[in-house]
Amino acid sequence: MDANRSDAGRLTVILLVTVSYFVVELVGAYFTNSLALLTDAVHLLTDIGAIGLSLFTLRIAARPPGAGKTFGYLRAEILGAVANGLFLWLLVAFLVVEAIHRLRMPEQAEGAGMMAVAAVGVGVNSLAAALSHQHTGRGHGMALRAVFVHVISDLIGSLGVLAGGALIYFFHRQAADPIVSLAIGMLILVNSWGLIREGVDILMEAVPAHVDVEEIRREMLLVAGTKEVHDLHVWCLTAREFALSAHAVVVEQADSDRVLSDMSQVLERFEIRHMTVQLERDSRRAREPHY
Repeated sequence: MDANRSDAGRLTVILLVTVSYFVVELVGAYFTNSLALLTDAVHLLTDIGAIGLSLFTLRIAARPPGAGKTFGYLRAEILGAVANGLFLWLLVAFLVVEAIHRLRMPEQAEGAGMMAVAAVGVGVNSLAAALSHQHTGRGHGMALRAVFVHVISDLIGSLGVLAGGALIYFFHRQAADPIVSLAIGMLILVNSWGLIREGVDILMEAVPAHVDVEEIRREMLLVAGTKEVHDLHVWCLTAREFALSAHAVVVEQADSDRVLSDMSQVLERFEIRHMTVQLERDSRRAREPHY
């Protein structure tokens, strides 16, 4: 899979950049006594694990189909993406607990150091976001998109730490440090919700977001010789692989091969390449209703 190899290459670069900045931020958190930097460093550690998991699931997803798994391991990528989102939720719980503790028992954080480290983080995360965002469409899978969510959270976190450091340095507002931590946590929660929801939808075989089932039915009915389409189902195999099954009633004299070929071309316009259509001759069709 060319898309998987492309995703893996970008993930490797992002992983190296993230590990480098993690070390910088961890050292900076120690010397500045900043909770915001420390929790952001923990977030980066989670991201490192998430990117590693995404690389692993991409490798698993690339394994060929077998007798017991005729679709291969495509959904390993989805499981990894959902796990990444859940890791983010656990991180939010940690941030909230630590921030509330710091609000109750204030500690001195060094604003200038916070701003310096955060400024580096803005640059690093902007680079990582650019690398991952270029390939987050339907042509690429959820592994890279999951990492993109993490990177955006990191970028927002770095901006928040930068603002918090400024408040501490210029206005001596020590409460800005835990408040920024809480804000980072809420933003992470919002950003990860869409990822988890989409992953669950795919595992539940929901209709792809870009697909209108009734529009597909109308387009299939336009194929010459087709009188009715029923038992129509469309679902996601992965974020970029979609499947369809249906029964189509055709006129007695219809050429089955031509009808199936024309329907295949119709479905390709909806990015559906896994198609199972059972043809029924009008003269042999049972008269009871279909649902």
